[in-house]
Amino acid sequence: MANNQAERYRRAAEDALGQLDWCIGYLHGIRKERLSAQLAKNRTYIRRALLKAPEEPLPSQTTSQT
Repeated sequence: MANNQAERYRRAAEDALGQLDWCIGYLHGIRKERLSAQLAKNRTYIRRALLKAPEEPLPSQTTSQT
């Protein structure tokens, strides 16, 4: 039962990070680079320190915009 609950929380955290990815990409797209960069740092911390997951490329690194 504890494993099942932990897996549910992990899935919820992954879903929340997906939404955060969308927000970062959106803010980058509307030229709010400072805000998107700060959120990206927070995202990296959450993935690395709390979820013990490897880093992924930032949404702004995978877009065609510079």
